[in-house]
Amino acid sequence: MKILAIETSCDETACAVVKDGVNVLSNVVASQIEEHKLYGGVVPEIASRRHCENITGVCEAALEQARTTLTEIDAIAVTYAPGLIGALLVGVNFAKGLALSASCTKPNNIPLIPVHHIKGHIASNYISHPQLSPPFLSLVVSGGHTSIIHVKDYTEFEVIGSTLDDAAGEAFDKAARAMGLPYPGGIYIDRKARNGDTTAYKFPFPKTKNDFSFSGLKTAVINLIHNTKQGGVRTASQHEPLNLTDLAASFQHTVCSILAEKTIAANKNQLPIAVSGGVSANSCLRKMLPNAFFPELKYCGDNAAMIGCQAYYEFLAGNTICNSLNAFATMEL
Repeated sequence: MKILAIETSCDETACAVVKDGVNVLSNVVASQIEEHKLYGGVVPEIASRRHCENITGVCEAALEQARTTLTEIDAIAVTYAPGLIGALLVGVNFAKGLALSASCTKPNNIPLIPVHHIKGHIASNYISHPQLSPPFLSLVVSGGHTSIIHVKDYTEFEVIGSTLDDAAGEAFDKAARAMGLPYPGGIYIDRKARNGDTTAYKFPFPKTKNDFSFSGLKTAVINLIHNTKQGGVRTASQHEPLNLTDLAASFQHTVCSILAEKTIAANKNQLPIAVSGGVSANSCLRKMLPNAFFPELKYCGDNAAMIGCQAYYEFLAGNTICNSLNAFATMEL
């Protein structure tokens, strides 16, 4: 079964052709990062406009890379929630139009498969690790989401913990901006931290059970930077001005410690652990969870291959929809 998958939940226009859930025939991503760097984060209106400009070419490229045509596609999948509403609407409406036009060339209608963005991230590990199957515990950690999820089956999930305020990726981005590092912040903090001292600065560790809270940690690092600029604050241990390399290392180590410790603590039944989402590319987090499953780096960020993978299991479960599909900025798993 060949599925043409579309992902436009944020600032990546992506399209992929996936066969039988895990065989990725193509995976094309048009990134907007360089443009959004100018503003230090994603500008929703710009993202939506770029999706409109890119989506046709990206889908054509995905079909060409897969050496297939629309007439050979068995189903069309699309991310419909959650995300930036304008961006989602571009993908959803394009998918609806494509499914309708493709159905004109086939005796039966082309199924349209709606996919929840977080389910897609979880499915990215099926591509990289075909041996992984439910049940397992999933840590989904990205710019907009941080959750611990019990994956009971391919289409059955239970949220065990989630963020009470900022997501981990958002905290990385905002801390990096305060440090003078480019967007997206997680990548540059990871690079900056490689030669840093993880014990140079102490940051708060939120006292929550299974849920996460990164707002206080983010504020602590921003306040430390601002106070240093204003009054020349020095560390008690080193008696030296603020060291950005050590600061990046200490901040990253604290974030990853919170993620790893809470995930391990939540794993009461000793299930396999799988990590996904943009922050799953972080080298520190990978070291702290050495026995966990992580997707290949190309599947950590937003991509359409993961949507095509999850769509296969949604199709098997009968979760298809007609052209009444709408997009939603927020939606529980």
